[in-house]
Amino acid sequence: MDASLEKIADPTLAEMGKNLKEAMKMLEDGQRTEEENGKKLVSGDIPGPLQGSGQDMVSILQLVQNLMHGDEDEESPSTRIQNIGEQGHMALLGHSLGAYISTLDKEKLRKLTTRILSDTTLWLCRIFRYENGCAYFHEEEREGLTKICRLAIHSRYEDFVVDGFNVLYNKKPVIYLSAAARPGLGQYLCNQLGLPFPCLCRVPCNTVFGSQHQMDVAFLEKLIKDDTERGKLPLLLVANAGTSAVGHTDKIGRLKELCEQYGMWLHVEGVNLATLALGYVSSSVLAATKCDSMTMTPGPWLGLPAVPAVTLYKHDDPALTLVAGLTSNKPADKLRALPLWLSLQYLGLDGIVERIKHACQLSQRLQESLKKVNHIKILVEEELSSPVVVFRFSQELPGSDAVVKAVPAANMVPSPSGRERHACDALNRWLGEQLKQLVPASGLTVMDLEVEGTCVRFSPLMTAAALGTRGEDVDQLVAGIQSKLPVLSCTLQLRGEFKQEVEGTAGLLYVDDPNWPGIGVVRYEHANDDKSSLKSDPEGKEIHTGLLKKLNELESDLTFKIGPEYKSMKSCLYVGMASDDIDIAELVETIAATAREIEENSRLLENMTEVVRKGIQEAQVELQKANEERLLEEGVLRQIPVVGSVLNWFSPVQALQKGRTFNLTAGSLESTEPIYVYKAQSTGVTPPPTPSGTRTKQRFTGQKPFKRSLRGSDALSETSSVSHIEDLEKVERLSSEPEPNTPEASTPKGHPGTPSPQKANQTENLQKGAQCPDDQPQVEEPENLR
Repeated sequence: MDASLEKIADPTLAEMGKNLKEAMKMLEDGQRTEEENGKKLVSGDIPGPLQGSGQDMVSILQLVQNLMHGDEDEESPSTRIQNIGEQGHMALLGHSLGAYISTLDKEKLRKLTTRILSDTTLWLCRIFRYENGCAYFHEEEREGLTKICRLAIHSRYEDFVVDGFNVLYNKKPVIYLSAAARPGLGQYLCNQLGLPFPCLCRVPCNTVFGSQHQMDVAFLEKLIKDDTERGKLPLLLVANAGTSAVGHTDKIGRLKELCEQYGMWLHVEGVNLATLALGYVSSSVLAATKCDSMTMTPGPWLGLPAVPAVTLYKHDDPALTLVAGLTSNKPADKLRALPLWLSLQYLGLDGIVERIKHACQLSQRLQESLKKVNHIKILVEEELSSPVVVFRFSQELPGSDAVVKAVPAANMVPSPSGRERHACDALNRWLGEQLKQLVPASGLTVMDLEVEGTCVRFSPLMTAAALGTRGEDVDQLVAGIQSKLPVLSCTLQLRGEFKQEVEGTAGLLYVDDPNWPGIGVVRYEHANDDKSSLKSDPEGKEIHTGLLKKLNELESDLTFKIGPEYKSMKSCLYVGMASDDIDIAELVETIAATAREIEENSRLLENMTEVVRKGIQEAQVELQKANEERLLEEGVLRQIPVVGSVLNWFSPVQALQKGRTFNLTAGSLESTEPIYVYKAQSTGVTPPPTPSGTRTKQRFTGQKPFKRSLRGSDALSETSSVSHIEDLEKVERLSSEPEPNTPEASTPKGHPGTPSPQKANQTENLQKGAQCPDDQPQVEEPENLR
């Protein structure tokens, strides 16, 4: 490109192209440079970069680069700037050229802007089959429709220029919009035109026959007749060639006939208008070429940044188009077409058609692949020509009503099928976010539809050119959907069982959170829990925090998190998604038992400070009394250093070791004398473990917690029975063998039928000890016979 720039005669244009190339290379590099902090404010009114003789171009571009990539380390890769390529550089060059061209003299500027505007208009009309049309270029997509509405008002109300809104008061205009139109379009038109909201009429979509996102033509005709009888003027109809949500196309041919019958203006917009540049176009989209006006967005379709939207229209009166604002005599308004003028020449007809065709092929490839995937429902399946694919995960559980689930009524009371739809919405929302992270180049979006619920949309015409989406990305997307389906199916099936187990467990409260995609949400109700309050509960938060820590230590396949309750500030435990069959009963019991144990331990810790303090004071008093008693028993002479040693040598004191032990459970002091007498301290007995639930489950080696045991399989049942028999044989062998510390183990082996002499003596001693009176001391029995 540098060699091509040298051939340009105008040095300013060559330098401009060179600087733009260097600037874009620096900005797209993505490496942040260190900012110079040496310059400080000399005056409080003048910022640092403006002081002195100014900054050079490289320093200014480095500042812009730092501002663009300043927080890049914290952002996800999908939010970073995209490499826009050479065609994007041409679009950006158009804005720079527009500023340079505006410095020309008026005559040259007029000729140049007229040529740019006429060429761009002619090219767009030929590419998109809109013959003998005019073009209006605008930054805001809805601005073109606003100008068209003003043109329609001026055309139908001849005295509007003189009388103004008084003419509208006598015969109110009506603008008809589809219920599937983009959100906020009607309000925007009323605000820009100064019309009241009753001038808008929303036409419902089909309810019985046809697509649920297409305008109901019969109902529209009825609305037009009613408005005409009431003295209103049907002014304009906005149709869709690819709705903003799912890409459906209205019956534009039938709507055109209806508009001609009642003298209405027909305006068409939508992403499917891009297919007019292809060789094969569906009849419904091809009918848009006969409409009065259409709005297109070639920037996203072709991957061109900062390119204006275009509204093509047909009208014979230049004066009315000038009054409506569709045409202008200002050169700056005509220069809006300059970026698109440059980009269209750079791409050429083949490049334009190839980009649109590639996007349509991507959508068809995904649609054909999703038809083979179970539990995936496609919403635009009947329109093969639509470049938009909308799908969602949908699995009917046993006992659910498929008809009610498909088309819910507006005033229907929430039913089990409605709860299943909320559950599917949360799962589809999770699926969309996971796929966006898995395949960032797919450009997926998650949206909520009124009838279908939460869906995932793939619109390559709006994203593929900028993100560089390829066929391999579509295949990766399908593979990702197939890998997530087992998790979605398993989680959806376990949600109902989890709710039943939680509702049947004391101390647990099931929280219905429609936005959580996991198995469910549960809250532990402690003794001091105020059920009527919605405020934050510190004690409950502490219990749930400890519960989360205990559950994570189990190292199960489930994920847990805590957070505020839905529509409340109380802490809850959120159980994540399951990829395998989970024993819900064991999971719920573990949660309840662990939370109950944490609550009991917290209560014990709360009372332990006071109990320990009182116990220490009581122990000090008892020890002081014990010292005084010892002094009285031993005498004063034994306390003298030399004399006491002599006395202790001739007559040692046989004193028992006395002390105090503190029982934390009872909160009382006890004497240590029984410990030293009976030697209970050296037994090393460990307390039994605290049970984790009301029922225990035998877990095999390598089996993770909460996994349902596969008792129905033959291989596992055979293995488990063999291992069980081996365990029983080991227990019997250990119980029959003598312990190594007993005297019996050290004797030589005798005949199996004759007992050893030591064993006979032990039996004889035990018989004598059983016959001795109570006042005689009994012989302590050996530990192996105890």
